[in-house]
Amino acid sequence: MATYTAPVDDIAFLLTRVFDFDATMAGLPGFEEVNAELAVSVLEEAGKFAAGVLEPLNRSGDEEGCTLENGLVTTPKGVAEAYRAFAEAGWCSLSGDPEYGGQGLPRVLQILLDEMLSSANLSFGLFPGLTRGAVEAIGHHASAELKATYLPKMISGEWTGAMALTEASAGTDLGLLNTRAVPNGDGSYAITGTKIFISSGDQDFGGNVIHLVLARLPDAPKGVKGISLFLAPKFLVHKDGSLGARNGVNVGALEHKMGIHAQPTCVMNYDGATGWLVGEPGRGLNAMFTMMNAERLFVGIQGLGIAEAANQKAVAYARERLQGHGADGTPGPVAIINHPDVRKMLLTGRAFADGARALAVWTALQMDIADRHPDATVRREADALVALLTPVVKAAFTDFGFETAVASQQVLGGHGYIREWGMEQYVRDARIAQIYEGTNGVQALDLVGRKLGLEGGKLPQRFFALIKADLDAALPAAGAALVTPVAEALARLEGATARLAANGGAIEAGAAATDYLRLFALVALGWMWVRMAAAATGEAATPVLQRKAVLARFFVERMLPQTLGLDAALAHGAPSLMALHADAF
Repeated sequence: MATYTAPVDDIAFLLTRVFDFDATMAGLPGFEEVNAELAVSVLEEAGKFAAGVLEPLNRSGDEEGCTLENGLVTTPKGVAEAYRAFAEAGWCSLSGDPEYGGQGLPRVLQILLDEMLSSANLSFGLFPGLTRGAVEAIGHHASAELKATYLPKMISGEWTGAMALTEASAGTDLGLLNTRAVPNGDGSYAITGTKIFISSGDQDFGGNVIHLVLARLPDAPKGVKGISLFLAPKFLVHKDGSLGARNGVNVGALEHKMGIHAQPTCVMNYDGATGWLVGEPGRGLNAMFTMMNAERLFVGIQGLGIAEAANQKAVAYARERLQGHGADGTPGPVAIINHPDVRKMLLTGRAFADGARALAVWTALQMDIADRHPDATVRREADALVALLTPVVKAAFTDFGFETAVASQQVLGGHGYIREWGMEQYVRDARIAQIYEGTNGVQALDLVGRKLGLEGGKLPQRFFALIKADLDAALPAAGAALVTPVAEALARLEGATARLAANGGAIEAGAAATDYLRLFALVALGWMWVRMAAAATGEAATPVLQRKAVLARFFVERMLPQTLGLDAALAHGAPSLMALHADAF
């Protein structure tokens, strides 16, 4: 199989021609010295690490898996060394707060680094990704003392992090959780309970593992309002920052999973573990969602990363595999990339990956604006747009990413089903991204049930107006053949949004949710393709620019028409979904 190549040329195109990265950074305090040249040079080095160090461990890590013996987790051969090299090179601290030793670089760079890690070794990427999410929750909600004690070593990568939410009886409905936290009388709490599905619950890299645990105080009410968040380290920490005694945080078992075998997904037992409150009592979900929202975007990028890697491998195979006569009558055997159906699968994956990367960069820019723009109104508006896009990025990117992995496997035929070619691992690894951090059905319900109603329902309208303005601006360069179909798809999305607002009700929202999210995502990707097509015109065509022009046309002609069927299905509403009695299934 071909080796992974980081899409640095595509990233440079986005930063320099599509989004004017330099001008955006210049307007954000603290980022004035950051420009596209710096960003691309950093990401070139990230790509080398991903391809040279992490990808070679991907298959071996999958085959070896993690082990648990005498309560100790061992990761596959080479993973611990790779993680330490990753941390020592400064990659863990890329976007970390400089106050605690981070480099303070923009979210754009972080998200693109996350894509490369996901392409090269998804299991590995979860270690720094989950740690960063824990850092965000601690940074936003913990006391100054907890921040000073834990953030520097988590940001440096010396210590890792994990989030402990799910229990056997409490998955999506966290209001059912039973883990308890009892005050010790000295400001700490004794945490007792069992959590399942805890990614990065333990490791053998050295240092500490910092768990953020949802639990109930003794007098807490039932339901989500009774949940608080606690920080419970694997090892207690002395005042000088050195590690002390082992805490009551133990791995009860490793989950046996379909994929991400090199990632220790743990059953965690908290046996009177000493922990400290993060945020206010009873406000644990508020604090935890700081981490979860960051992780949901991260998981969406995992879908993009898998799609990029799988598509690259499928293209390389299709160029070399000789089968059949050419569709134009060329005597065979010919490379299968010449067969129209193979091309359709490859182009669909490429059109998704390039469009999704553009939308990811746009979303990350909004995150940077929300963090640093000097105008509070601009910060609030950008933050709301990120909130609107979060369920779309998480669900659509992972749905399309899994579909791309399956289609790439199909390109390889029987070889795609055989382990030694590596493609079946992408399919298995990609599948979890549609499930964890809130299933994609839950993301769709979040979009239609919560996000569309933000700002009194004006937020989606503001987003749609932004797309319209960009379509109008791109028309002279991109042309009506591209712009008009996207504008028509946007009109379908606006109509579906208005119907949802008018019909209301949980049943109608639930019936519409997943189709509506896919419709929303296709329109957003079409918007990105119009912007890329406009940016690819006007100069001597390089290979990157030529590819953008062709892919934009392919997306509009072969993928965007899905919006017609989705709109038709949405127009029928819930009746046929709810007509069959449960006993009749």
